Amino acid sequence: MNKNIGVIGLGSMGFGMATSLVRAGHRVWGADVNAERVEALALKGGNPAPLPEAAHDLDILVVVVLNADQTREVLFGKTGIAGQLKPGTVVISCATVAPEFAREMAELCAAKGLHYLDAPISGGSVKAAEGRLSIMASGTPEAFSTAQPALNAMAETVFELGETPGSGSAMKAVNQLLAGVHIATMAEAITFGMTQGITPEQILDVIPKCAGTSWMFENRAPHIVAGDYTPHSSVNIWPKDLGIVLDIARSARFSAPVTAAALQQFLAAAGSGLGHEDDAAVAKVYARNAGISLPDPSSAQTRERE
Repeated sequence: MNKNIGVIGLGSMGFGMATSLVRAGHRVWGADVNAERVEALALKGGNPAPLPEAAHDLDILVVVVLNADQTREVLFGKTGIAGQLKPGTVVISCATVAPEFAREMAELCAAKGLHYLDAPISGGSVKAAEGRLSIMASGTPEAFSTAQPALNAMAETVFELGETPGSGSAMKAVNQLLAGVHIATMAEAITFGMTQGITPEQILDVIPKCAGTSWMFENRAPHIVAGDYTPHSSVNIWPKDLGIVLDIARSARFSAPVTAAALQQFLAAAGSGLGHEDDAAVAKVYARNAGISLPDPSSAQTRERE
């Protein structure tokens, strides 16, 4: 069952997925614009040879880049890898994209004899490294069957959403709508509480035990309490992903005002130079507007010593 697998995109998610594939016993080649990430994967057991050299021998290609433009470029651009893959290879495409884009990529892959699995991911960098992602997938039975060894290694749960590519991306849009709104709401709630004399620590202690909690609150609020905005998922992701949600909504003539409001907060954060910080940094926009100070790492360290 060991397969030859290429992974394009070794960021916080892709690197964890690649190491999960290595841990499962597969032969893994990585590619990334940052050569240090490729070297790091080799130290974890990945093949040190350049991915293009192995392209014709791959059984599975996992594409974990940022967006639709990058997906198109790595597959069908001037140096795109799709033309080097042997017929029957499956492309597992994980970027958050519009459903119609997924359908277009599936058609282009089919024209080259390749299978295409529309397979956006959820779970964060920690679960990616543990092989415990959730994958929202759609594609032909042949695409699922060929991709199964990789899916088993990377995911705790694979939702099979039908044979038509695009359904996985549509479900990811639903997830991103909720996730983005919940992060912005988490930031709003914590900073609102601060204006009433409640500390972020108190809010984090109480809300997870109450009905107002959410997975995003419990995952991101600790970043604010610690004053640590090391990016696990950056602010810059959300103008893209919520923008995709709103584009899909417009095409469906669907009003999504709460999504639009959350998007404005992430745009404000990115415009303030916070784009590469953890997405919990959207709280800094609320704090600045309210004239309040969020916890910083030095104060968190002081509390720990006490």
